[in-house]
Amino acid sequence: MALIGKIRKSMWLIVILIALGVGGFILQDMMSGQQSLFGGAQTSVGKVNGEAIEWNHFATTDNMIESVLFQNQSREVYSRRQALWDYFVEEALLKKEASKLGLGVSKTELLDLEFGVNPSPIIRQRFMDPNTGQVNRQRLTEFKTAIEGNQLTDPMMRAYWAHQENEIIKDRLESKLVGMVAQAIYTPTWMAEMGYQEQNERVDFAYVRVPFDELDNSEVTLEDKDYEAYLKENAERFRQKEETRRIKYVVLDVFPTAADSAQVRQQIDTLISEFQATTEDSAFVARYFGVYDPAYFKKADLSPFIADTVFQLPVGTVYGPYIDGGSYQAVKVLDRKVVPDSVRSRHILLPATDAITLANAQSRVDSLKALIEAGTHSFDSLALAYGTDASRTKGGDLDWAAPGTMVKPFNDLIFYEAEPGKLYSVLTQFGVHLVEVTDRKFINNDAGVRLAYLSQSIVPSQQTQDSIYDQALAIASNNRILEKLQEAIKDNQDLSIETSPLLKRNDYVIGTTLEPGQTSRDIIRWAFEAKKGVVSPDVYIYQDQVELYNRMYVVAALGAIQKPGIPSVENIKADIEQQVINKKKENCLLKR
Repeated sequence: MALIGKIRKSMWLIVILIALGVGGFILQDMMSGQQSLFGGAQTSVGKVNGEAIEWNHFATTDNMIESVLFQNQSREVYSRRQALWDYFVEEALLKKEASKLGLGVSKTELLDLEFGVNPSPIIRQRFMDPNTGQVNRQRLTEFKTAIEGNQLTDPMMRAYWAHQENEIIKDRLESKLVGMVAQAIYTPTWMAEMGYQEQNERVDFAYVRVPFDELDNSEVTLEDKDYEAYLKENAERFRQKEETRRIKYVVLDVFPTAADSAQVRQQIDTLISEFQATTEDSAFVARYFGVYDPAYFKKADLSPFIADTVFQLPVGTVYGPYIDGGSYQAVKVLDRKVVPDSVRSRHILLPATDAITLANAQSRVDSLKALIEAGTHSFDSLALAYGTDASRTKGGDLDWAAPGTMVKPFNDLIFYEAEPGKLYSVLTQFGVHLVEVTDRKFINNDAGVRLAYLSQSIVPSQQTQDSIYDQALAIASNNRILEKLQEAIKDNQDLSIETSPLLKRNDYVIGTTLEPGQTSRDIIRWAFEAKKGVVSPDVYIYQDQVELYNRMYVVAALGAIQKPGIPSVENIKADIEQQVINKKKENCLLKR
């Protein structure tokens, strides 16, 4: 009871925790090299209740998480780092309050949360088997064995596991704290009864609804006093605790020209005769960045541009070039046959997690295959003795499967390659399988076709990119103030001035047109160093993340500077215009 009383007295601290320490930390500029999160010569990222979070620790953790958890996948860096900052803030506040309350996580409890019967939600998420939706116990056990035997030799993996333990502790402390707060909240019987009655009482009433769209926006005339009245009425909604700035910008999109498209078509055209003649189709398309898939596709699975054609062409024929999905393509018909509608198979799975276990698993699968083919052992008995998944007790039987329900290498083998009664081995993400197809069903007798593709995206040439860049540079160079920039493009139907929302110093998102990332961050950083009305001397480049060409150039100008407090009508007019229109419509409709 004394502990619960202490929680009640500390409810204001819980509010601070939920708000992520809005009043308890100073978030400084966020990220760029040996600086703060977004720039500036800082040795720390920021402070939580006066305690600094050092830049080196933050950056090392960020790099470690990205390389281990996401395996260096291309991810938007600033939102990822914002999430990590939020984690550090929550962890610092949570541990401080948990310590005051005497809450903790013992070593035994931590081990149970990592490897026990009911593991932490973090473990369940990261070690989930995508096929079963359950924790992959085998993979988790391998980590446990490596940790206990001091065999986790990769320094990055060791650092990541230590960080993951901190995440688990934080999650557990949060669960305990929330549970204690829930238990500390008392609802008197009379209040519960009153709440029940209020929720279950029914009232009938009639009303008239007149939607705002009954009046067209053009029927409403706005004056500055309308904006001022609305802003005064909703002042606290728009009050800013820090300085904000608004950017105005011109976007010059880069599109491929007719000459660019013709050049891409020519690149595909010159390969078609060689493509048709080759017998090494998979190697050929790999050399020219094409696509080869051993699967057999039914008509419904193919692009409508070729679905009918490829079922009429002789095997070995190439069709194209044709445009599909923003690229020129050529397709070669490699084979056609009727594919089963479902297949029954059985397997013996031997896991493989690295080169050594893979070699051992493949060798053992070959030995098991030899024993079965020699007739000295049955598939059922070997599956029971050596299988490692739930099917082992059923002789490895996987029952009937429809196309696409198994992992792709396994699916392609049993549907398109394997003959019933023969033994095959296949490698999947789970390890090495010894496989036998035991039955097949042909119900619809639909034909499938195996294809190989050459594909070349239609993208702007370097010459086209350079030409648009020169236009953007000329606009920026010849119009050094915002008024001149607006004047220069007012008669250009292809260009317009776009306006960002009010931006904070640490933002990395400008608007819906410009995606978040380093370039948007660079524009915002410049805006907080510039004077109002000045056009940036730099042309900002946004690159296509897939095709890696410059897809747009941006000329930016600083449109407004808003000091902390309630913004001026001039600086917020664009943001509240529709709300003010609706308010004016409301007054008009009420007078009718």
